[in-house]
Amino acid sequence: MSADVTGTDRVWTVAEAKARLSHILRCAEEDGPQRIGTRRTFVIVPEHVWRERAEPEMHVGRWLVENMPRGYELELPDRRSSRPIPFIDDDIGGAGAGGAGAGGAEHVS
Repeated sequence: MSADVTGTDRVWTVAEAKARLSHILRCAEEDGPQRIGTRRTFVIVPEHVWRERAEPEMHVGRWLVENMPRGYELELPDRRSSRPIPFIDDDIGGAGAGGAGAGGAEHVS
C-alpha cells in the first residue's frame, strides 16, 4: 500500500504503526478511525469519538431496577411468623449461634 493513503480504508501494518505513530494519530483525528494489524486488527480513534460511542456507565442499582422482572407478584413470608431459623444445628447441645461450637474451633460428634 502507498504510504500517503489515509482514511478508514487503510490498514497499517504493525511495523508501519510503530514507525509512523504520530502520523497515524493525526490521520485518526482528521480522517477518521485508523486500522492497525492484519491478523488481529485494532482501531485507533480520538478519545472524544470513543466517549461519544461508548455506552454510558450504569450503576448496578439502577440496572437492577430497570431490568427487574415485571408482571407477577412475589410472595413474601410474614416477618412476624415463628418460622424455623436456618443454619442452627440442634445437635451442638444448645450452643446455638454464639455458644461454644459457633466459631468452628470445636467439633462435636
